[in-house]
Amino acid sequence: MKRSDVVADAAITLLAERGMRGLTHRAVDEAAGLPPGSTSNLARTRAALLELTLARLTELEVRALAGAYGAESYEPAELAARMADALHIQLKDRRRTLARYELALEATRRPELRTIYDQAGRRFRDPAVALLAALGSPEPVRHARGLVAFGEGLMFDAIAGAGAVPDRDELETDLRELLTGMLGRTPGPQP
Repeated sequence: MKRSDVVADAAITLLAERGMRGLTHRAVDEAAGLPPGSTSNLARTRAALLELTLARLTELEVRALAGAYGAESYEPAELAARMADALHIQLKDRRRTLARYELALEATRRPELRTIYDQAGRRFRDPAVALLAALGSPEPVRHARGLVAFGEGLMFDAIAGAGAVPDRDELETDLRELLTGMLGRTPGPQP
């Protein structure tokens, strides 16, 4: 594993466990088991450390969602199943999701991080637009925004809110119902 990945993975864990205030170069060195100064050599400033962490987090989340976004086209029922799998993976790794929430809040205060955060978000939204357009959505941009917001809201409620973590089957049912509303037809094989 590359040193930058080791540093970023340790930073993700620290963000989830200690929040933004707990993320320091020294704490990352300790958490990663690296000699003092290693993180500073890789990411000299706090902004650079945040950018490195966000880049790694995006890479890991893109990998987790690859099953949902990986094909050029799906039937609605298959998309619901694949998205349920992806959300289930995200919900099982609270660490990544909590770190992303910390970075999202920090991006509201740092314009340079906001730009990077928004670019990372397009890596999830743009494929959703393409998939929904391929499925016949009359408004794929708006529907993609709703689909992503649904997933984000569900994760927030399960991880940081008062909600329970839904099981994989519940996720699929919820996504089928959402897609039914968006596409104006029941997801699944059509007669």
